[in-house]
Amino acid sequence: MCPGGVPVLQEGDQLLNAAGDDGMAGHGRMAGKVSLLRDPLLLLSRAMNTSQVEALGIQMLPGYRDPYHGRPLTKGELGCFLSHYNIWKEVVDRGLQKSLVFEDDLRFEIFFKRRLMNLMRDVEREGLDWDLIYVGRKRMQVEHPEKAVPRVRNLVEADYSYWTLAYVISLQGARKLLAAEPLSKMLPVDEFLPVMFDKHPVSEYKAHFSLRNLHAFSVEPLLIYPTHYTGDDGYVSDTETSVVWNNEHVKTDWDRAKSQKMREQQALSREAKNSDVLQSPLDSAARDEL
Repeated sequence: MCPGGVPVLQEGDQLLNAAGDDGMAGHGRMAGKVSLLRDPLLLLSRAMNTSQVEALGIQMLPGYRDPYHGRPLTKGELGCFLSHYNIWKEVVDRGLQKSLVFEDDLRFEIFFKRRLMNLMRDVEREGLDWDLIYVGRKRMQVEHPEKAVPRVRNLVEADYSYWTLAYVISLQGARKLLAAEPLSKMLPVDEFLPVMFDKHPVSEYKAHFSLRNLHAFSVEPLLIYPTHYTGDDGYVSDTETSVVWNNEHVKTDWDRAKSQKMREQQALSREAKNSDVLQSPLDSAARDEL
């Protein structure tokens, strides 16, 4: 959930030249263009009052409360959503067929570049109709396995997920997200995306979005993880440690040690593991390296 991150857009057919085969950002050749979008709305979101937010045409989703803490949207979540929204707009405005979006608080798995390139080749070979592919996320549905995609290695149909650490988005996918007019019924971006691919468990939220036809998938195993988790030394969250969007006096620096979100992260049962996913030879090679 944008824990301190600013999204970065990597465009074009050679999506992956910003990360080398060793999985470290910036160690590969830089081809195409990388845009670091420091949107003024992102930077100013904490200083904006309710009238300024509403003057931008932004309205909160009626009845939204954080599912774990019962609080409204925070200013950090507002800024996070706007930064992703502006990336989707840029994708559409420039007609980018596929784009890789990073937040800046992440670490790459070994062989990141080759593994993701191999996956995208499989996706194109099979003619998969996709809108969004998570590369880094937190899986929230922990009761049963996600459905593996036939003939595509390391890919599952995404179920309810948090985090927007990294994802590949198509032009068609960006158009669908914008067409939903989410600024008029805003909720956190990592709640909005599962609503759009119809996997959110709260039906009241889904009822506000009539078209929930985003075709969303996830890399399995993941290729990107956060640099820090809740409670780690150096952990900073612009979304959780913030103030409620319409009340400067309500702070949301929740008790990290007792956070239900952290406990959910550990709750994946053996039966729910995505064990039937086709594996790439690079997965075993990566394990050997570790």
